[in-house]
Amino acid sequence: MIIRILGCHGSELTTTDTRGVTHPCRACGFLVNGTCMVDAGSISAGLLDTEQDKIRHVLLSHAHFDHIKGLPLLADNMIGRTQGGAINVWGLPEVLNTVRQHIFNNAIYPDFTRLPTVQEAPLVFQPFPDEKPISLDGLEVTSVRVTHTVPAVGFIVRDAEAAFLYSGDTSETQHLWEVGRRERHLKAAFIETSFPNDLQALARTTGHLTPAMLGREIAKLDRPEIAVYAYHLKPSYRERIAAELKALRLPNLHLLQEDQVIRI
Repeated sequence: MIIRILGCHGSELTTTDTRGVTHPCRACGFLVNGTCMVDAGSISAGLLDTEQDKIRHVLLSHAHFDHIKGLPLLADNMIGRTQGGAINVWGLPEVLNTVRQHIFNNAIYPDFTRLPTVQEAPLVFQPFPDEKPISLDGLEVTSVRVTHTVPAVGFIVRDAEAAFLYSGDTSETQHLWEVGRRERHLKAAFIETSFPNDLQALARTTGHLTPAMLGREIAKLDRPEIAVYAYHLKPSYRERIAAELKALRLPNLHLLQEDQVIRI
C-alpha cells in the first residue's frame, strides 16, 4: 500500500519552528493507493485535478469540520467529471446524516448527492456497519468505534500483504487496540495526539490524546514491532508536542509530516 499524507494536523496554520523553518499544517487527509481517501480534511488543496479524478472512495472517521472540509470542494470540482461513477462517501449512518443535514443542505452548500441530478451527482453516501469489513478497490476496511465527543470510528485498512491502523479522533479507548493487536499483517499505526501534556484535562474533555496518554495507548496496542505515527497535532502546540513525543523515547514512534509518502 502507498499512503500519501495530504494533511495530518488538527487544524490549518503555517507555523515556524525555532530554526525559522516554516511548516504548512493542513487538516487530516490520507490518500491510499491513489483512489481512497481516509478522512477529507485536505483534498482539493493537496491534489491536482487529474489526481482528484482518480478518487473513488472517501472514508469519514467522524463529522467534525477538520475531517470533512475538503469534501464539498471535491464534489464541486467533480461536477460533470465523474465518468467512473459517483464517489462513494463512507461513514457511520449518524455521521452521514450529520454531513447531509449541516453541510449538503442547500443552505451551507448544494446537495451534491442529488445535483445536478441524482444520476449525475458526484457523491453518493454509503453507510457502513460497525466492524464488518467492506471491500474497496483491492482494500478491505473495517471501522471500529472509538472514544470521542461525537460518533466516531478508527479504521483497519488492509490489502493482501499489509495493514495499517488509523485512530481517527479519540481519547483513551480500548477496543480499537484489541482489534489492532489481532491484525496479523499490521505494519503501521497512525494515532492522534492533539494537545501537550499540561492540557490533559482539555484533551479528555474534547476527546483527544496528549503524548503521555499516547504512550499508554501504545502499550495497550502491544505491538512494539510496528511503526507508530503521531498525527493530528494542533499546530499552535506543534513544537511542544513534538518535544514531549521525543521524550517518550519509543524507538518506533515518528512524527507524521505533510507530503510524506509511506509504503507498507
